[in-house]
Amino acid sequence: MTENRSNSLSAAEVCQNILRIRENISTAAAQSGRSPEEITVMAVTKTVPWETVNAAIGCGITLLGENRAQELLEKFPHYTLGRENIHFIGHLQTNKVRQIYDKVSMVESLDSLELAKELDKYAARLDAPMDVLLEVNIGKEETKSGIMPEHCLEMTKKLTDFSHLRLRGLMTIPPPGKNTVFFAKMQQLFVDITAKNRDNSTMNILSMGMSSDYEDAVRYGATIVRIGTAMFGRRNY
Repeated sequence: MTENRSNSLSAAEVCQNILRIRENISTAAAQSGRSPEEITVMAVTKTVPWETVNAAIGCGITLLGENRAQELLEKFPHYTLGRENIHFIGHLQTNKVRQIYDKVSMVESLDSLELAKELDKYAARLDAPMDVLLEVNIGKEETKSGIMPEHCLEMTKKLTDFSHLRLRGLMTIPPPGKNTVFFAKMQQLFVDITAKNRDNSTMNILSMGMSSDYEDAVRYGATIVRIGTAMFGRRNY
């Protein structure tokens, strides 16, 4: 993955960006009557060199988000954080599950029963339950994966059949623009599903908001914001 790396910033620049992000989160949290301690800043590491990721860890980042299985395999041995601090956030093909299973503590992008079955199979084989978030296609976009919002409650019922999966919450990537409308819909969906108290779920995570909109996401209840560009600079794909 070395051919598509980001414009590498110095450790000092990364730390400065992280400080600015945390200040913005504190302001947004205060505006919505929340504590900034309720929100975890995830460093999205797609195309970012492991040296730069470790610089962010040195500045207090405790959660990494990985988009690609192959990139995770290449960089994982170099990280100064272990699997308990890494989530998989990209589209995960079922044939890649075995590659990443022992390197992440959560799959945030659960978007089908087929993927749930494969994750549960490996979890049972290793006797290692996996935490998951249900990815919601809140904008009902044809080009994006995820469960349609009107089908999410039904999907949570079906997930109770998988004894080695633990549903922890919801994740989304809203369409560009009018994000507050979609964040509000996600917040209500999260509240509605959480109230159902499924047997294998402890619904306390709402992962939404990225570099361009994380402050709004915080105002609408996000507990994880996924930050790439605002932390590491613009990336060259």
